[in-house]
Amino acid sequence: MVTEHKHVEMWFDPICPWAWMTSRWLMEVETLRDLEVTWSVMSLAVLNEHRDLDAAYRSLMDNAWGPVRTIIAAAEEHGPDVVKPLYDAMGTRIHLRKVKDFDQVIRESLADVGLPERLASAAHHKTHDAALRRSHKRGISLVGTDVGTPIISVEGIAFFGPVVTPAPKGEDAARLWDGCVLVASTPGFYELKRTRTQGPILT
Repeated sequence: MVTEHKHVEMWFDPICPWAWMTSRWLMEVETLRDLEVTWSVMSLAVLNEHRDLDAAYRSLMDNAWGPVRTIIAAAEEHGPDVVKPLYDAMGTRIHLRKVKDFDQVIRESLADVGLPERLASAAHHKTHDAALRRSHKRGISLVGTDVGTPIISVEGIAFFGPVVTPAPKGEDAARLWDGCVLVASTPGFYELKRTRTQGPILT
């Protein structure tokens, strides 16, 4: 199938397993469709900071600032090309290796990507929060506040998701992409959903 070159942007929070699944799917689609993908940060901590959450999820959100702050700090100092490698390094540790200590995740991921260890200090300071909030707002403004991560934008069309497990491969991945763009580009289309019956299959 021949498709025109498309500029795509995906917003992610590195702690979200569903965004991780979507990113792996989108990487597969890149090999099958003519896409140029930009990877951007949104924040579940920002999204949920004024919401009434149970204690366990509030604790997770309090810790969720660290990874996104670090990615933003790294991008501001070293440019946007570090975003995706740093996301891959963090996501591998969080979702595949099940590392729960986000400070450890950050330190090891910075080392993997060849970035200075001192950037890890950004995790615990608000220095880069204005830039983080701008990136988050830019994504969430395309789809509304009643969704989370991931968000995908393609040529002026934006949508939340897809939420899918396991991440499709080959032509199944490409067909899902074509379908997502088709329904999202339909005027007046807002929602297609069913109850999740299993968690993310990460392997």
